[in-house]
Amino acid sequence: MKKMYLTKSFPREIAYVKENRIPVIICGGTVEYHGPHCAYGCDTLVAEGLIEKLAEEKELMIAPSIHYSPSSYAVADETSGTVHIEEDVFEAYLFQVFTNLLNAGFRNIYVVIHHQFEQENLMPMTLSYMKAAKRATMRYLEKTQGQGWWGSESYKSYYENLGGGDDPFSWIQVIPTMSTEVQNATGYDHAGKYECSILMSLYPEAVDLPRLGDIDHWFTKSAAEASTEIGDEMVKQSLAYLKERIK
Repeated sequence: MKKMYLTKSFPREIAYVKENRIPVIICGGTVEYHGPHCAYGCDTLVAEGLIEKLAEEKELMIAPSIHYSPSSYAVADETSGTVHIEEDVFEAYLFQVFTNLLNAGFRNIYVVIHHQFEQENLMPMTLSYMKAAKRATMRYLEKTQGQGWWGSESYKSYYENLGGGDDPFSWIQVIPTMSTEVQNATGYDHAGKYECSILMSLYPEAVDLPRLGDIDHWFTKSAAEASTEIGDEMVKQSLAYLKERIK
């Protein structure tokens, strides 16, 4: 299957994607310290690697990833190389991105995230995406259909359409790379056994286990047990989930 990239497309491809509601995928990533052995782009790379593989089986349009984000300084301080963008600034940027995509006519957008999404808990970066998506959608509806759009007779089937393609609040969805069920089945951590394994499976050059001893961290000790075999299983289960989740 030929992969489609938004940045390499022409108007004909854009029209095709809009007309057929082909999923448009944005990988929401970070530039974040992941110990001495794991690349700063780990979160972005995991999401991108999975989507690249999914695009071999499912028709998608891959939009540019968003790298700089509210990664936070929870793992390491501002001298570590982590790039943290304040949530309000980030949300304002996302609002503009989503508004432009909606104005262009895209109606099936997914943001795929592999950062602070343990058990699908909502953390600042994910919430920024979700808030910006809802705000952009609400503003777009008011602009195009006027105030009182929801109360108009044209939306009398609103509740029957919830969650479907005719539900405007499903036009932009924010989802994890790994559902809670997949995380429970395979494991999930930060720069440890599991995250290093899935990254090794997707981008082996982004993990250098011999460097583990450079700096000792409690959260990286288990990375010594990472393997491509574990990673391959994580990729397999993640892809099965994403294939079902992205419609």
